[in-house]
Amino acid sequence: MKASKFTDAQKAFIIRQGDDGIPVAGICRMAGISQATYFNWKKKVCRADAIGDEAIARAGGRELPAETDRCRPHSRSRDATGRHQTKALRPDRKRKLVGEMCYDWSVSIRRACRLLTFDPKSFRYTSRRHDQAALEQRIREICETRVRYGYRRIHVVLQREGWEVNVKKVRRIYNELGLQLRNKTPKRRVKAKLRDDRKAATGSHDVWAMDFVHDQLASGQKIRVLTVIDTYSRYSPVIDPRFSYRGEDVVATLERVCPSIGYPKTIRVDQGSEFISRDLDLWAYANNVTLDFSRPGKPTDNAFIESFNGGFRAECLNQHWFMSLADAREKLEAWRGEYNTVRPHSAIGNKPPITLMNHLGETSPPR
Repeated sequence: MKASKFTDAQKAFIIRQGDDGIPVAGICRMAGISQATYFNWKKKVCRADAIGDEAIARAGGRELPAETDRCRPHSRSRDATGRHQTKALRPDRKRKLVGEMCYDWSVSIRRACRLLTFDPKSFRYTSRRHDQAALEQRIREICETRVRYGYRRIHVVLQREGWEVNVKKVRRIYNELGLQLRNKTPKRRVKAKLRDDRKAATGSHDVWAMDFVHDQLASGQKIRVLTVIDTYSRYSPVIDPRFSYRGEDVVATLERVCPSIGYPKTIRVDQGSEFISRDLDLWAYANNVTLDFSRPGKPTDNAFIESFNGGFRAECLNQHWFMSLADAREKLEAWRGEYNTVRPHSAIGNKPPITLMNHLGETSPPR
């Protein structure tokens, strides 16, 4: 069985968020897990708590040995009865609970606040902050349509739409709404050693990068997607899906795109059979294009296309079902158009890639 990426302490922390009143959908989005996984974890934690409570009862209320406590998934302190102490609720959550108690049980505000150990002055406090419901709704809408956008990219989109808001406020609202994305830390940290003869691109069409991405249709039939990116502007000239790819198919795709937007000086590729084929070599020779091959087993030599493929999979492939190859072409082309003309790219100053195309003689974009 594959080992879990989460420790017991992390699982317990995720479960405690649900106990504090945070919606399960928001918790699963932050953690990058499914709701089925969340409820499986919760079942195991509840079972562990029940076993622990039985052990406390058999011990006559005495404290459990240190060895046993270290094996428990919870790290919170215990009260006199041996039960875990509950985490303090935030004031806004307590206000809602006070209102619900007054409505459901017909008790006074003072009594409800006393039961919840909440100061009545805090309950009656009215925030002086301007109403931000419209801004919260817009941020939520952006996150629903662009599920991999962080608060910085959302701030860029809001500025384009005319919202006068700074990035700190966007981050605060983003966190309050529970929209944070879990940063997946790599299992290994490999320091890439780039080749000395490689130089950074100084203009569009200077260096392209090319690779394949694998996916499948709803019927289960596998498809291969050729992705190409300009390393200077991050512009994607083509994303082409097919059931199979050979060297002549790569040439046909490039020949369909290059006459309209221009030929690159260099194309960085890996050691795949399609890229080392005679067809691609003859095409490159005829059009004065240099094929820059990465070292075998070193995907970091072609880091630009690897980074692009990661965002492409997260924002497009993982968000759609493809009914047919034609349906896949239509959806991939729509995402490519949005990526090139609308999506802010942090590596080029949060501008869309189309703004840096065909700017000859310009210095390398900011990183």
